[in-house]
Amino acid sequence: MVLALLCVIVAAINRNFLSFGNFVRMSQDAAIPLVLGLGETFIILMGSIDLSVEGILTLGAVVLSMTVLNGMNDNNLGIIAVILVLAIGALVGFANGVVHVRLKVPSFMATLGSWFIGVGVANALLGGMATRINDPWIRGLAIHRVFGLPWGVWLALVCLGIALVVQNYTRLGRHIYALGGGEELAALSGISPARVRIATFTLAGVFYAVGGILAAAQLGLGNAQIGTGRLFTTVTAVVVGGTSLSGGQGGVLQTFVGVLIVSVLSNGMVLMGVPPSLQIGFQGLMIIGAVALSIDRKRMRIVK
Repeated sequence: MVLALLCVIVAAINRNFLSFGNFVRMSQDAAIPLVLGLGETFIILMGSIDLSVEGILTLGAVVLSMTVLNGMNDNNLGIIAVILVLAIGALVGFANGVVHVRLKVPSFMATLGSWFIGVGVANALLGGMATRINDPWIRGLAIHRVFGLPWGVWLALVCLGIALVVQNYTRLGRHIYALGGGEELAALSGISPARVRIATFTLAGVFYAVGGILAAAQLGLGNAQIGTGRLFTTVTAVVVGGTSLSGGQGGVLQTFVGVLIVSVLSNGMVLMGVPPSLQIGFQGLMIIGAVALSIDRKRMRIVK
C-alpha cells in the first residue's frame, strides 16, 4: 500500500515518473540494494546484524577489476575471476560467522571489523588508485539489455529467486526463522545455532560479493570507495520492507518491496528537485518510522 501510494503521489507531481526510461533507471538503481538486502535479510531474521556489507562489496569489486581484462595489468581470468570473487565473499562471511560464534563476539562488532578490513585490503591492493574494467561480459551487465532491462537487473531477480528457495524450501531457511523466534527453544528442538549462524553469514557474504560484481559493472571500474553508503541503503530497505530487527519475522519478498519503496522515494525526490541533503534526512525518518511500526510494544517491557 505504501509503495502504491508513493507511485501515485510522485506520478501526479511529475509524469516523467511513468516513462519506460525512468522505470529502467529505477530498476538499475534497485538491483544492487536488492542483492545486498537479500543477504542482510537472512542475518536480521536470526536476530543478528551484519555491517560487513561495504567491506565485502568493495573487496569483491576491486579483486574483480584486477583479475578480469582491465587497464592496470594483463590479467584476463573471465569467469574464473567471478568465481574467485564469490569465494572471497563466502570466505569473509564464514570468518564473520566463526568469530561471532566461536569467539562469542557480538555480530555488530565482528562484522564492523570485517567492514574496515575489507575496505583496507581493497585500498592496499590498488594503492588508492582505480582500475578500469575492459571485460565485455562484466561491462555487459550494465550495458546489454533483455526486454529493455540490463543484464544486471535480471541477475538481481535471479538472486531473489534463489533467496526465496533458500528461505522457503530448505532446512537452512527454516532454521533461520527458528533462531530468530527463540534460539534456546530452537536448540532444544535439535537445531545447532552455531552451524546455522556460520552458514547464514557465509551465504550473506556470497550475496554481498554479487553486489560487488554489479557495482563494478555499473561503474566500469574498481576502487576503494565503491561501497560507500551501501550499508545505509541496505539496512533501510530491509527494515522498511518489514523484517523485524528482533528476528523471526519478515523475509526476502518483504525486502524486495522495501527496496522498491526506497528506490521510488529516491527517484521521486530527484524528479521533484529535493536537495540531496534533504533526501538523506527523509530516508532517516523513514527508517525510524518503519522500526516504530514493526515493533510489538505489548511484548517489550524493556527497550535497551
